[in-house]
Amino acid sequence: MIEIIHSGFFTTVQDQGRVGYRKAGVPAGGAMDSLASRLANLLVGNDENEAVLEMTMNGPTLRFATDAVIAICGGEFFCTLNERPVSMWRPLTVRRGDVLAIGACQKGYRGYIAFAGGLDLPLVMNSRSTYVQAAIGGLHGKPLQKGDILSLRSRAMAVPNIPIRWGIAFSARNYIDGKKKVIRAAAGPEYSTFTAESRAQFFSLAYEVTPQSDRMGYRLQGQVLRRKDNTEMISEAVAFGTVQVPAFGQPIVLMADCQTTGGYPRIAQVIAADLPILAQARPGDLIQFQKVSWQEAQRLYVERERQLKRWKIIIQQKWREMGYAH
Repeated sequence: MIEIIHSGFFTTVQDQGRVGYRKAGVPAGGAMDSLASRLANLLVGNDENEAVLEMTMNGPTLRFATDAVIAICGGEFFCTLNERPVSMWRPLTVRRGDVLAIGACQKGYRGYIAFAGGLDLPLVMNSRSTYVQAAIGGLHGKPLQKGDILSLRSRAMAVPNIPIRWGIAFSARNYIDGKKKVIRAAAGPEYSTFTAESRAQFFSLAYEVTPQSDRMGYRLQGQVLRRKDNTEMISEAVAFGTVQVPAFGQPIVLMADCQTTGGYPRIAQVIAADLPILAQARPGDLIQFQKVSWQEAQRLYVERERQLKRWKIIIQQKWREMGYAH
């Protein structure tokens, strides 16, 4: 059992989302930074899709009533266990009565806490992800609140009695650094309906992430984008990473909790491999879009999945060396 002493700014339960329900108007949702959440789960021996806590800007304070193995990945947060600093991106042993406190995010914007064995929460449409707009999933369909109680399912392993001194290399985390983030994107279905000047500007000028940004979408501020005419669109399919341009000309990047259809022209689609970079952008950061082909987008996705598979094999080997088989 885990008690929420302090909830943090916006902490929710997320997994890899609700697959297969978009036709019914239900967003996929899930973790904004799927790379960090998947790695956190792998570090504690879970399936990659296991539910984690997603924290934004600053994190929660948790009191454990049971021994556990956890991992914290994502943006650079200041973390303490019983008021002593602890590292991120590695497995961490927690004992009954311990208090984990996660403070402000120094780099990036979102972090993830994975628990060996997973959180004991019901599935809603095959997912434990919190979708706040519909009040479903997670814990009562809402962000965590002070006094909430979380339970763990049966642990995947006994809690180690020796310190764990290994974790994910720094090279795997460098996508979080930097105020200006290069985000690769492919041309969207309505790309050709924008003026040549606007098409060039979109892929050459930086856009600022505004405070009016959340899990549904990032509103960007920069050079106004114009279409060749003002022909009305019928609603079309959109997804995480779709870049829409409303009539006022400032782009909106749709995020994990975005709607399933939209009526604004789609100038671009952020590639799947770069969605974690986008998820770690905070208000005030700059986004520089870089044009790639759909073929390149597919290659980069396959490359990332292969790297994740390699990390999984290495992590499993580390646990075996400690005497814990997965």
